[in-house]
Amino acid sequence: MPIHPIYQLILAGESEVLDFKQTVNDPAKIAKALVAFANRKGGRLLIGVRDNKSIAGIRSEDEKYMLDLAASFYCKPEVPLIIDEWELEGKTILEVTIPEGTEKPYAAKGEDGKYWVYIRVKDQSLLASKVVVEVLKKESRDEENLIEYGPKEKGLMELLAKNGRVTLNEFAKKMNISRRRASRILVSLIRAGVIRSHNTEKTEFYTLS
Repeated sequence: MPIHPIYQLILAGESEVLDFKQTVNDPAKIAKALVAFANRKGGRLLIGVRDNKSIAGIRSEDEKYMLDLAASFYCKPEVPLIIDEWELEGKTILEVTIPEGTEKPYAAKGEDGKYWVYIRVKDQSLLASKVVVEVLKKESRDEENLIEYGPKEKGLMELLAKNGRVTLNEFAKKMNISRRRASRILVSLIRAGVIRSHNTEKTEFYTLS
């Protein structure tokens, strides 16, 4: 007997494009996951599935209400959702598909009342740096990306070739330029695919692509 496609997803485990939620009882928390997926490649939430991959089940109408609330009132712009309902092991789970956004960057409302941009990194939704937010804005506007290859850009390439990775502060200090100018250079080179940004819970660093 062929395995149910939802079981295949569960067995694959959480990733950059898949997250498990046992329940949805806080729209602010779920909004972080929604915008993180929308700001990257899109993704799916399985509601009613525990972190250990077992089926918990949910009360579908309550969960759907919380999801709609999160997407419409806690996300800016609103994140579109596709919600499918499945019965597994006699329990209801929801498969929530979040398409890649067309109005990036998407932000989630925090406890402080401010909106913060998140991105999906491996199996986590992490706060985006100012550099990443700027990249998302420019990509969304489809702005022309003119690359200037001067002494600072050359210095960055040499720094990366030597050390393998660099942070914004390290680049700015080494080149004796402001963080703002260093950020503009990083944004341009990320958009051109020359370098890559790597977000972690502690800091963001950059490597050659």
